[in-house]
Amino acid sequence: MIRQYELVERVKAYDPNADEDALNRAYVFSLKAHGAQMRASGDPYFSHPLEVAGILTDIHLDTDSIVTALLHDTVEDTVATLPQIESHFGGNVAKLVDGVTKLSQLELQSPDSKQAENFRKLMLATSEDIRVLLVKLADRLHNMRTLSFIATPEKRTRIARETMEIYAPLAERIGWHQMKDELEDLAFAELNADARQSLVARLEFLRTEGENVVPRIVMALDKMLADGGLKGDITGREKRPYSIWRKMYRKNVGFEGLADIMAFRVLVDTKEQCYQALGIIHTHCRAIPERFKDYISTPKVNGYQSLHTAVIGPEQRRIEIQIRTREMHEVAELGVAAHWQYKQGIGLREGKQFRWLREMLEIIEHASGPEEFLEHTRLAMYQDQVFCFTPKGDLIAMPRGATPVDFAYAVHSQIGDTCIGCKINGKIMPLRTPLSNGDQVEIATAKGGTPSPNWEGFVVTAKARSRLRRFVRSRQRTEYLRLGQAMLTKAFREAGYEPSEAALSPVLARFEAADIDDLHVAVGKGTCTSSEVLQAVFPHAAPRSGEAAAKSDDGKVVPLRPVRGSADTPIPIRGLIPGMAVHYANCCHPLPGDRIVGIVTQGKGVTIHTIDCETLESFHETPERWLDVAWDMGPEPMQSHVGRVNLVVANERGTLGALTTAIAKHLGNINNLKITNRSEDFFEMAVDIEVDDAKHLAEIIAALRAVPQVTSVDRARG
Repeated sequence: MIRQYELVERVKAYDPNADEDALNRAYVFSLKAHGAQMRASGDPYFSHPLEVAGILTDIHLDTDSIVTALLHDTVEDTVATLPQIESHFGGNVAKLVDGVTKLSQLELQSPDSKQAENFRKLMLATSEDIRVLLVKLADRLHNMRTLSFIATPEKRTRIARETMEIYAPLAERIGWHQMKDELEDLAFAELNADARQSLVARLEFLRTEGENVVPRIVMALDKMLADGGLKGDITGREKRPYSIWRKMYRKNVGFEGLADIMAFRVLVDTKEQCYQALGIIHTHCRAIPERFKDYISTPKVNGYQSLHTAVIGPEQRRIEIQIRTREMHEVAELGVAAHWQYKQGIGLREGKQFRWLREMLEIIEHASGPEEFLEHTRLAMYQDQVFCFTPKGDLIAMPRGATPVDFAYAVHSQIGDTCIGCKINGKIMPLRTPLSNGDQVEIATAKGGTPSPNWEGFVVTAKARSRLRRFVRSRQRTEYLRLGQAMLTKAFREAGYEPSEAALSPVLARFEAADIDDLHVAVGKGTCTSSEVLQAVFPHAAPRSGEAAAKSDDGKVVPLRPVRGSADTPIPIRGLIPGMAVHYANCCHPLPGDRIVGIVTQGKGVTIHTIDCETLESFHETPERWLDVAWDMGPEPMQSHVGRVNLVVANERGTLGALTTAIAKHLGNINNLKITNRSEDFFEMAVDIEVDDAKHLAEIIAALRAVPQVTSVDRARG
């Protein structure tokens, strides 16, 4: 264990103004608080916070961070309290300790929920002070170093997977690559011990076979630079086993196919010298195609800057070379810890490297629960990147595979919500187009525009997905509410009554509804039926005239006002977004103007069918699921609908052109076309056409019948 005076000396060595008294008091406080507690390794528990503090001294953190490291487990694992810590060490340290402390007292539904809630709290605390994350990462690193002492394999696996999926990506996000590499390698050793051992053996063989190959290559590179008139510091190293394994997996190549098993680093004084060194190396060595990356002109989101190239180097070996300035190297190794912004009082969330943290806070706000937040977090942290530009030249970094919708949300949430189209490099493109490095993206927006629920099928960023899910949840509730109100009103009026608040309030508890709106939502969603609510309010409900009353569960009499002449009024279908509370059946493709009927599906709302749809035969046994609905043909035009027609056409040249021309002349738009059967002389096909209503589709069918190549055409009915 590190002794008390040794810890103080370590801190004073890089920070002469460190509060020596606070360090000594924290050392003693933690030692006494943990007392006789022991770790799984058999060491005194106090050795853990002490080692965490030691890790943080290696990156030269300030006194408050070291004190927090010493105290970070006292609130959770001892009788010490946050008020005690605040009184002894001040409010700042107390906030840091609270941010790092796990929420072990939470009684959540599952281990995943607990993990997600702990992580959510960590992110919130990190948003206030990035040092919370630095201490937490050091805490995780020491726990991983001693992971082998945990007896339960399942627990070791869970901790290792959590480290690989959350903490290593977090370390990468803040640019602490030393931490990221060690966390990944320790987790890899637990999760895939055989693969790691195999790679270690391969590396050992290379080391034995090549003997002093790394020093020889370093000398050769040094001579190249010197001959070119440039002085730089050159170092060589082997990549860690996990880094090699991940690249083999991602590129689907064998061990011999990797160019960067041996990586070399060139440190120079200025940015200009980086490009000069690159030119010298490429002059003497043959570059491997598609292996050059310029992270100096386009830094990673965590601030990382470097030139990467792979070449056939000295002794005809494939090697990777990283070229950067010494300042870039410090940031690359330590990330945010190298900036010391927190000591200078600069807001950590203002820089570009903390954009991801601001987005994480938005995800916390929009996620419906801890598990969804954890899913979005993994999406946000664990992906490669592409760099795209706004029309003004601003750089936006996103995960690989991102689309213009992801880009719109990355620029601003409001732009994403109102996005209706895009241009990529000046050309109009679909919103689902994957973006490439260097693309310039222009987003078209519309006032009053709303996101499409279909976007969730292709967006890849956590921010976009969380915003879309929030929109869908909100809009679905609104639609279920409107539909449920209409269904309940119709059921009550058919029985001769009006569903007033006074009538419904007494039965809310029976349907587990917090308020009247929740009850309407439940009816619209199909989790309870309007007739069940009616029977609960008025067990002997039947159409009648005059005043009546029903007894609620507590025996109180609730007056019900009868309504006459409304029993045959169908529920109007208009203004509801398809796919939310109302779904249009794909079997018959109902259109405005058709006679329609609704089928209630529990938890999914209502599916609209035409009255003559063959599928309805399967619902004859469940009449309670049938709902009388009708189109609300108001003065404003409705959105376009899709009708399906089945055609038999001659297998002749120009047939398809004749069909599309006939449809286009009558203002229809082909949504989908599928050939269902083909022979030498005839094709059978199903064509989905966007039309205004049933009359519009009938006009198009008449036009298709006039096409000479068309043998038959009929509307699909089920």
